[in-house]
Amino acid sequence: MRQKTEAWTVATPGPGFVDLTARAKAWLTDAGAGEGLFTVYVPHTSCSLTIQENTDPDVLDDLADALARAAPREHSYRHNLEGPDDMPAHIKTMLTQSSISIPVLSGKPVFGTWQALYLIEHRDSPHRRRVVVNYLGT
Repeated sequence: MRQKTEAWTVATPGPGFVDLTARAKAWLTDAGAGEGLFTVYVPHTSCSLTIQENTDPDVLDDLADALARAAPREHSYRHNLEGPDDMPAHIKTMLTQSSISIPVLSGKPVFGTWQALYLIEHRDSPHRRRVVVNYLGT
């Protein structure tokens, strides 16, 4: 068995989806991955991860709209010390994922035909997010 772990810094432009798929594939190649498990984790409470549609950009826009409806900025939240976008960001993170595990076969992450790995930024301002990746396998 082999294992490799690394922390990436991912710049986000503000709210939206940042595609990590190409970076993940390249990292697994550099790691000499064979058969195993690739885990991605974001240690933040206001951004998250998802595997979603990568062909029609309307899907990502509709998903962003759905998250905005689920956690509206206009609600009167008790936690508001960090601005009106902070508590909705926490809720959106709770509704999505902070960690994703993806099987690896023949050195490549197993994605469906129309799937990609995304970091979702839920805050209004650009951020530099830490993403921790780990491969465990042969």
